[in-house]
Amino acid sequence: MQRKWLLRFLLLAGLAVVAGASQAQAQTDVALSLYGAFHGTTNGNGTIQSPANSAGGMIELRHISNPLVGYEATYSYNRGNQVYSSACAGITCTATEPVGVSANAHQISGAWVASVHIANLRPFGLAGVGLLLNQPTGGQSNTSSSTKPVFLYGAGLDWGLFPHIGLRFQYRGNLYKAPNLTQLYTSTDAFTHTSEPMIGAYIRF
Repeated sequence: MQRKWLLRFLLLAGLAVVAGASQAQAQTDVALSLYGAFHGTTNGNGTIQSPANSAGGMIELRHISNPLVGYEATYSYNRGNQVYSSACAGITCTATEPVGVSANAHQISGAWVASVHIANLRPFGLAGVGLLLNQPTGGQSNTSSSTKPVFLYGAGLDWGLFPHIGLRFQYRGNLYKAPNLTQLYTSTDAFTHTSEPMIGAYIRF
């Protein structure tokens, strides 16, 4: 009889420890980060597309339930200027003047987040999907907006400076089809990649 009660006590104690550890891992925060957007050039269908690198900002709302279950929603903005030119080889085509398109790039995304809390550090990894809207600016003719689905991934580190405030260092990568913003060139119809190293600050609730 005593052994039975001892087993029950140990089971309840174990559950309490697990629940306490899970609570210690939990976190809800909002963060603001600045980043550099570094793009790759695409080539296809007789067109070369060369995006301009730019700086941007991102707002994150993140909730961590436990080390394996977390999620976030983000909005980010950066300039999305593009230059389109002909991919001519010898006399196989007639070269045309390059066309530059000034644009804004808006992205919304949702991602799964895995992390672990060690002292005042929280390394994390993430993967998710989103939508990228490239919108020409300045009333340019022969242009149109482009909305593309995005696959995103990343990793980083939260560094808690105070009980509710910390710094966030992360790298995020975006994979998507290159936007076609001008009607003067055929779309490259090719996938491109954007690298985004970031630094920011978060407030934990």
